[in-house]
Amino acid sequence: MLNKEGFAGFAQHRLRANGVVINALVGGAGAPLLLLHGAPQTHFIWHRMVQRLARDFTVVATDLRGYGDSDKPSGRSDHANYSKRTMAQDQVEVMRLLGFDSFLVVGHDRGGRVGHRMALDHPERVRRLVTLDIAPTLAMYEQTSMEFAKAYFHWFFLIQPVPLPERLIGSDPEFYLNSVLGGRSAALAPFTEPALAEYVRCLREPAAVHAMCEDYRAAASIDLAHDRADRAAGRLIECDTLALWGAEGVVASCFRPLAEWRRVARRVSGAALACGHYIPEEAPEALLAELLAFLPKENE
Repeated sequence: MLNKEGFAGFAQHRLRANGVVINALVGGAGAPLLLLHGAPQTHFIWHRMVQRLARDFTVVATDLRGYGDSDKPSGRSDHANYSKRTMAQDQVEVMRLLGFDSFLVVGHDRGGRVGHRMALDHPERVRRLVTLDIAPTLAMYEQTSMEFAKAYFHWFFLIQPVPLPERLIGSDPEFYLNSVLGGRSAALAPFTEPALAEYVRCLREPAAVHAMCEDYRAAASIDLAHDRADRAAGRLIECDTLALWGAEGVVASCFRPLAEWRRVARRVSGAALACGHYIPEEAPEALLAELLAFLPKENE
């Protein structure tokens, strides 16, 4: 059941792309703007922002493969069907099916990692990229510290072999979700009741728990291989890139996000916002100001 709160006037699309069905909400007019969410959430993270964005952009808010109301295939032994390369291909095909050959991308958390891969694999498609509260995956794994491992325990829990994390999370998905969301600097304060209900609804599906684990398993294996190949080849993100992160978050305390993005992208600007990890729900007005200043409108 689709929760339309915040998405009034948006049309739902169920699009078969790259062998899976991707759920997408589309509204507004102007330059096409693809919004990609993180874990353990869905497209609903943008509910406080989409109406304003839709004044200037054709907004496409999707559920990533494995999340929300998109398909959730079983993971393969090499986790390739949850690699960021595969997930990026999903989204490129969704945008093509909607009639957009090139577009703007904003990605939070896992969605930012998909956007990173999309900008590398499909440079002709991504006009500009915005990443929210992440450093590049390879940098974060290579620089893992005790502080980071304790704060981002789920990175190391979710990658354990099937079925350990699936069984444990599946026994009480609401407890897991509230613990992860509530364990950050702002606790559960940024999340509305409809948002939490939506995230719990989706995570109650066993296939969604498995898919989330596969996303992280891919990040710790095949995604790193792809990132190392890019590094060895000197391949960089070519489009203008904006990196934003929460001043109160783990990325800010454990890494140098702007410096790390400058290692993998040719033209990067960035700043910390006065919030924690969940920027679209904690600081929507501050994020909107950054996006409206950075993203070109139609014909600009």
